[in-house]
Amino acid sequence: MKPMQTLLLAGVVGLSMSMTACEKEGPAERAGKAIDQSAEQVGDKIENATVKAGDALERAGDKVEEKLEE
Repeated sequence: MKPMQTLLLAGVVGLSMSMTACEKEGPAERAGKAIDQSAEQVGDKIENATVKAGDALERAGDKVEEKLEE
């Protein structure tokens, strides 16, 4: 029974150590978060530019339509 208790204790200690190690954020994790944030910001800017371009094209199309109706 003693070897089983030792093995169980070693497993619990190992698991708790691995969990505390996961809580700390290293440089790779920080860099990954920065990259994710930058990609999200770029995506937002592209989306905004696309919407603005679509609006401008729609207004231009309306003006052309108005001129053709005159």
